[in-house]
Amino acid sequence: MGKKDKIMKVLQVIPRLGYGGAETGCYDLAHYLFEKNCKSFIATSGGELLKFVKKNKVKIFRLPVHSKNPILMLLNILILSVIILIYNIDIVHARSRAPAWSCLCSCFITRRKFVTTFHGTYNFSNPLKKFYNSVMVKSQLIIAGSNFIFDHINENYKEFLKSKNKLMVIFRGINLEFFNKKNINESKKNKLIEAWKIDSNKKTILLPGRLTSWKGQDLFIEAINVLVEDYNKNNFQAIILGSDQGRNVYSKKLFDLVQRYQLNNRVKFVTHCNEMPTAYSLSDIVVSSSVEPEAFGRIAVESQAMEKPIVASDIGGSNETIVNGKSGFLYKSSDPRELAKVLNNVMELDEEALYSIGKQGRKNVTRRFDVEQMCNTTFNEYKKLFKF
Repeated sequence: MGKKDKIMKVLQVIPRLGYGGAETGCYDLAHYLFEKNCKSFIATSGGELLKFVKKNKVKIFRLPVHSKNPILMLLNILILSVIILIYNIDIVHARSRAPAWSCLCSCFITRRKFVTTFHGTYNFSNPLKKFYNSVMVKSQLIIAGSNFIFDHINENYKEFLKSKNKLMVIFRGINLEFFNKKNINESKKNKLIEAWKIDSNKKTILLPGRLTSWKGQDLFIEAINVLVEDYNKNNFQAIILGSDQGRNVYSKKLFDLVQRYQLNNRVKFVTHCNEMPTAYSLSDIVVSSSVEPEAFGRIAVESQAMEKPIVASDIGGSNETIVNGKSGFLYKSSDPRELAKVLNNVMELDEEALYSIGKQGRKNVTRRFDVEQMCNTTFNEYKKLFKF
């Protein structure tokens, strides 16, 4: 049987299958491949999205691919090689550095095609860390999630790039049916309002994202304080939505900051939400306050899809995903006063202006960041590799 008749088999390898952008992209692509008559596999250590994987469409292998332990990485090489040979995998797609090293070795042993996706900047402080990161450019196809990441790779890893390696941008996509205000369940929305003790008479500012210093939650709290003190804004509440994932030193710093500014009645912390479209729907403004560049900026894209005004720092992927002044607003990164100023301006907008921004946001995402587009482009690139 020639390759023309052969079914393409793709194994994606990701540390955890949680609710992040890389993880949802992996999940969406895995199911899309099945619909395209491919055999689809995921190797992962676990994660919240696992329970939603349709087992009749995608086969799951539970492996410690999240680990940087050299012994476990060697074990992963062995097990992945066996999986590749038993299931006759054609393409292995690694979505993070630790599993990428195991995938690289397994693909070398089994002579299979290797693909990587650069989901972040993977910064480095020394040559050893840079070499560790370089595994992401050792594949036949290197996917950058944004033009920002594409430029970052060319600037920082050009000595590892070879002419036979193909580097290209495939923007992440989101499910536009899932992130659609028309599909919001009012009962779920009311339950969330009650659970989070939302005052419907006040404007709600939502800051989603895991609690980690580069996401800038401390800067956001500073900006909220400026809104109250300098702009005399009182008719609003702020929700910081995200888990500290064990980073309790940083989360304590945030709690202390709220206490110091006496914002306890204004800033709420919510650790988890399984209904992100519903969370967006009950907000009036969404914020992304990252102080380091977002590789893509999923929050900005999801909020635009939900027709909500997004306010984001002017670094990284947000510059590409937001049409400043039309579908959202950019502010000078790491400047809480600038963030407060932009938030104040958005809070002053009338309903007509907010409606227009919402529609522009939805239009922008529909045109550029649809999950179908992302999956189809990736699938077509797989097919090119599969032919050779």
